[in-house]
Amino acid sequence: MDSRVAAGPAGAPAGRVIRVNGPLVEIEGLAGVAMSELVGLGTQGLPAEVVAIRGRSVSVQAYEYTGGLAAGQPVTAWGRPLSAQLGPELLGGIFDGLLRPLGAAPTWLDPSARRSETHRTWNWQPMLTEGVTVSEGAVLGAVPDAGGLDYRVLVPPGVSGRLDRIAAAGTYAAEDPVAAVAGCLVGFSTQWPVRRARPVRERIYTEEPLLTGQRVLDALFPLALGSSAGVPGGFGTGKTMLLQQIAKWCTADVIVYVGCGERGNEMADVLTDLADLVDPRTGRRLAERTVIIANTSNMPIMARETSIYTGVTVAEHFRDMGYHAIVIADSTSRWAEALREFSSRSGALPAEEGYPAALPSALAAFYERAGRVVTLGGVEASVTIIGAVSPPGGDVTEPVTAHTQRFVRALWNLDHELAYARHYPAVAWSGSFSRDAEQLGVWYSRNGDPEWVGRRARLTSLLAEADRLGDLADLVGAGSLPGHERVVLLAGRLLREGVLQQNGLSANDAHCSAEKTAALIDTVFAVLDDCESLIDDGVAAAEIEEIDYSPLMRAAQETPPDGVDGVAERRERMLAVLAGLR
Repeated sequence: MDSRVAAGPAGAPAGRVIRVNGPLVEIEGLAGVAMSELVGLGTQGLPAEVVAIRGRSVSVQAYEYTGGLAAGQPVTAWGRPLSAQLGPELLGGIFDGLLRPLGAAPTWLDPSARRSETHRTWNWQPMLTEGVTVSEGAVLGAVPDAGGLDYRVLVPPGVSGRLDRIAAAGTYAAEDPVAAVAGCLVGFSTQWPVRRARPVRERIYTEEPLLTGQRVLDALFPLALGSSAGVPGGFGTGKTMLLQQIAKWCTADVIVYVGCGERGNEMADVLTDLADLVDPRTGRRLAERTVIIANTSNMPIMARETSIYTGVTVAEHFRDMGYHAIVIADSTSRWAEALREFSSRSGALPAEEGYPAALPSALAAFYERAGRVVTLGGVEASVTIIGAVSPPGGDVTEPVTAHTQRFVRALWNLDHELAYARHYPAVAWSGSFSRDAEQLGVWYSRNGDPEWVGRRARLTSLLAEADRLGDLADLVGAGSLPGHERVVLLAGRLLREGVLQQNGLSANDAHCSAEKTAALIDTVFAVLDDCESLIDDGVAAAEIEEIDYSPLMRAAQETPPDGVDGVAERRERMLAVLAGLR
């Protein structure tokens, strides 16, 4: 166990354990303890958090395995809330749910094992000179070699005044202070309570998109920087695959990936893929601007409960430096299950399906920490949150999914029929939504794509109409439909297979630029308009359907991620073939 968590202040008040029920531990004799305060359990000092106080009895939730903890063992109050140590070592690191570094050996199996602390050194580049007046959030200097981004050292919240001292450029130990502001020493690292949002100057309206590289999301259900999204889907619908693709290709500066209760092999896949990917921005490994928080299903369950708050705290830390950060939580259902288990052990009155009555409030508290802000330092930055939901049996009416829909700005509902048909991403256009689409249309209009709103509206309408006609064609046969309706069926197929379907294993198609996405959709629309014109001129629908549309269908995979010219060439080729039918 990390000594940064295990150690409490000398002379701290002490009590004793009176009952152990899994992660729930009852304590007595711990006078003066406060709600959410950390305590150390037993001789090993297992970290636990106060969740209830009833007279002389105190209930805590333990963040380590409590096997071997017995009644009568001592308990020490540490006098502080559960906090994360935020420093330059975060970028490219792998941590557990309490933000303690995970090494090669699974030390979490033995709570008495202490993780060795590496006394690292960092290169320091000051950006200010002594004697100037600074305010909270100001950048004092940077650590350029901390990862794929410059790690910026800031004046802490609540501190302002004269810069009394600042270290010269050079190499310093991680624990060395590098500046002093109004008598307050500032080092590379800082501690922050994970359940408390970091302060900002103001929250601002956001209208810039977070581009994910996934066409169905960017074109149909876009997400703004600083917004939030839920990704519900049953087993086998591709939630983890989609989230990993977003982590790899989204336009955020810092990615915080929280493996919350998922299987260990899935986390291993994430680590392997990120280690192999080259960051197009820096030319270094993508993992160097990623923070991995791994609290898998075989690790202590209550650390799973706090892991998502730890992830958001890390994202807010980089947001305060002026970066756009994204938190990807996979999955919030496993987090809610930890809440349910602890709630049942504590005897709390259960609500729907055994979840605690405070589940909606807990979900709201998590997602509301997303947002675009003006930081204390006066720059615009954001935290975007994407949470996967794993409804049992794909039941989207279950509590976690239902409440998530209330609090997120976008819902990317994964459909099992699309997944079983090997349509990736399996995002259902009939069950998903984006509350950011209208405001993002304004941004696109101002940034070189005034047709974005109309394109999305027509795309949505065509897909809905193609689904309706597809159900009708199943009953009466496609040949019984009028020519224009058969063209709509053709358009639906071209859009599904040539635009919305994406090959995550293809170098060309794993991600797609916004310009190429628009070009692919406009190409299908141009072909559709020509087909409609041919029907008006008396050409039989069967002749139009017999044309080889494979050049259009393969355009996404056979042209580069930004290959707009290649798409345009295939568009002209298809229009020339259609012109031959006149």
